[in-house]
Amino acid sequence: MTRERSLSGTIPSMETSHEELKDNTIIIVLGASGDLAKKKTFPALFGLYRQGFLPRDVKIVGYARTKMDAEEFHKRETSYIKNPNDDPEIAKSIEAFKGFSSYISGGYEDGESFDKLNSYLEEIESKYQSKERNRIFYLALPPSVFIPVCKNLKEHCYVAKNGINRIIIEKPFGKDLDSARELLNSVKQYWTEDETFRIDHYLGKEMVKNLLVLRFANIAMGAAWDKNSISNVQITFKEPFGTEGRGGYFDEFGIIRDILQNHLLQVLSILTMERPVSFSAEDIRDEKVKVLRAIPPIERDDCLLGQYVAANGKPGYLDDDTVPPNSVCPTFAACTLWIHNPRWEGVPFILKAGKALNEAKVEVRIQFKDVTQGIFKDIARNELVIRIQPSEAVYLKLNAKTPGLYTRAIPTEMDLTYKRRFTDAKIPEAYEALILDALKGDHSNFVRNDELDVAWKIFTPILHWIDGKQGQVPRPVSYPYGTRGPKELEGFVQKYGYKRSADLYIWPVTNLASL
Repeated sequence: MTRERSLSGTIPSMETSHEELKDNTIIIVLGASGDLAKKKTFPALFGLYRQGFLPRDVKIVGYARTKMDAEEFHKRETSYIKNPNDDPEIAKSIEAFKGFSSYISGGYEDGESFDKLNSYLEEIESKYQSKERNRIFYLALPPSVFIPVCKNLKEHCYVAKNGINRIIIEKPFGKDLDSARELLNSVKQYWTEDETFRIDHYLGKEMVKNLLVLRFANIAMGAAWDKNSISNVQITFKEPFGTEGRGGYFDEFGIIRDILQNHLLQVLSILTMERPVSFSAEDIRDEKVKVLRAIPPIERDDCLLGQYVAANGKPGYLDDDTVPPNSVCPTFAACTLWIHNPRWEGVPFILKAGKALNEAKVEVRIQFKDVTQGIFKDIARNELVIRIQPSEAVYLKLNAKTPGLYTRAIPTEMDLTYKRRFTDAKIPEAYEALILDALKGDHSNFVRNDELDVAWKIFTPILHWIDGKQGQVPRPVSYPYGTRGPKELEGFVQKYGYKRSADLYIWPVTNLASL
């Protein structure tokens, strides 16, 4: 592929190392009849195929308990692949995608089913011109079957020589520290760390991957990246809908396990890690683990828990028939973490996530300290905002002189909104980026075992408190469906030094006449 050129010349590369794509590769999607495979895995594989990023002669094999013929499988496989304008080229690609995809049914617990799967794979591989055989196993499965599937794949479907074997595992990786360790140790019996790719799809998002470049490729950014300049950091996840019939699953895990312990903590680790020696996978993950080890378990006083109730014609959490009656499972949580190291000592990192809120948004908001008082009175604070989704953007809130004869400061923005700056760029889906990394053997954006262990150490005590394992279960405060969250949230963030100014939210156009 040719390198693109920017306005300033050739795009520089980062120092990374990984393998090239392997020919003679079969991608086996286990759980092929489920929602995850249908909505994420197969569309991502199709996206890679359309862009020319799958290995030559690749084959995709779906595997699940459900019995279905090829036509039904292909219908499910392509049901979430978009072609809104009936583009004939896309339609042609969809047919070609079906052509190298097939399906076989079988169980997850018994070895005979996996012997049957292996025979099917060997039949495909017998048509290769070389002896090399490469198998990528994608577990789009619930965690209840991770261990038997990992065991059966190793014992019945593992390529012993002349090829590679890799296994991709989806979250959740356990429910607390002990269950995560049990899962890690069980998988480790059959698959090496080098063969294992634990997906947290936030690590594949464009703006999360961009954090490394923003931080370490810009002297101006790095100079203010510590406790001397930064007052507080908020990492926010908002969904404008509730559980909608998935309350049974959600109630078992809750918002902290679902979002904070994995997605938002991964963002925090990249925001706060020290500069790695290189961009190789192990150097990056070493630094992430170091900073996570400096974070003590979350204190109860540093948490705000909420649960949405009916409002605006929308049902409350307890109105969902799949939710247990009188459940106290939080659908909103704000947790403040502290990093005890020289760079970040004393800076609060507030992780917030909730369902049934007023908008869909994931962003990082870094608020800097007040300027020295004297010539300025009550001037707005600088803020760096990194919007992860939707509409990827980076903008820095600055104070500037009002245009004209008056000398007064107003807040304004230096704005990098991707869809305006990079008009022709296609931002890949997170799953596309991560599957490509796994095909290349690049672990940079996957979770290492010790990283997972230390992440659970931070959250397990507070989760055990919420689960009632440490006495009385905390009752979440109520908040109406479609709002910003609990009314207590404003006081909660303010106690950690956050200052919310109305002027800061005039964006992206400032109307001077209104001032």
